[in-house]
Amino acid sequence: MKPEMSERLFIEELFRQSVKEKKINIEKIKSIERLTGDASTRRYYRVFCTKISYVVCLDNPSEDENDFVQKQSFFHGEKIRVPLVLDSNPSKGYILEEDLGDQTLIQEMVSIENPNEELETYTKIIDELIKIHKVKTDKINASQLFELKFDVAKYMDEIDFSLRYFYKKFLKISELGPIDKLNNEFKRICIEIASKNMVLTHRDFHSRNIMVKDSELVIIDFQDARMGIPQYDLASLLDDCYYELNSDNKNILLKYYYSEMKEFLVDQTSFEEFERLYDLVTIQRVFKAIGSFSYIFEHRKDERYVKYIGFGMEKIKKILLKKTEYSELRKILFGSYYAS
Repeated sequence: MKPEMSERLFIEELFRQSVKEKKINIEKIKSIERLTGDASTRRYYRVFCTKISYVVCLDNPSEDENDFVQKQSFFHGEKIRVPLVLDSNPSKGYILEEDLGDQTLIQEMVSIENPNEELETYTKIIDELIKIHKVKTDKINASQLFELKFDVAKYMDEIDFSLRYFYKKFLKISELGPIDKLNNEFKRICIEIASKNMVLTHRDFHSRNIMVKDSELVIIDFQDARMGIPQYDLASLLDDCYYELNSDNKNILLKYYYSEMKEFLVDQTSFEEFERLYDLVTIQRVFKAIGSFSYIFEHRKDERYVKYIGFGMEKIKKILLKKTEYSELRKILFGSYYAS
């Protein structure tokens, strides 16, 4: 998709300024291509130059550096592999980044030949996740970038979002009784997982937010990072609605993560407790993802994400069948889902 001429001229002007200030080597622009972005106000462009290409992000102008740039600098300082920011101009809403290409982790998984290759790749990304989760509290506090956290209210905001877009709009269920009961059952889960010690979390750590560049794994979309239970990121990755891990590999990776993070999980006294909390977080996290897929379908009529709803619901059912204390949640939720 080619950008409008006015946008192209704006990008060219900002790019030339980056060259003039020697933020990048002297390059001649050959072409500019609009990239598919997310649902935010940000617009992304690939700038093809004589030798290499770059990515330009245009966002709302601001007097201050935006969250992405500040958090990129923080993560980069912690040796976490995130996209390099080469230049920025907050007043113009301009960010110049390295071009990571188009290969996501989920696309990379197409080329694996066996479960061992899958395990090797996912172990590497778990190691990057552990770097995020091990960032020291004093550094987090000093940065003043991560004051938001996953508390009961935030978890329940996500549940309410999914009840609205999945339960009411997608399934078209309006009875207040079942909705109130679901809300109460989910709240029990949210209270428990919000009571645990928190680490720095990415917040959206899944296979489409990890890029593969020259065999290197690069983490993107970290601008909403906040404090939370570590299992939130772990469930986002290992119980990703886009990709199903080999079950043996998932168990190996859970135990690997636990062994590497054990000293940080001071209020999770055993692997059994860690795994139970992982299951509860997975219920909440996957239900939130289902709400997002329903929202995309409702507002954009984009059917590509509908196929992940069934996959996600079966994940939730599988866990709830093990949790007899949440049998009421399972019966109400799936009674409505299977009847729709």
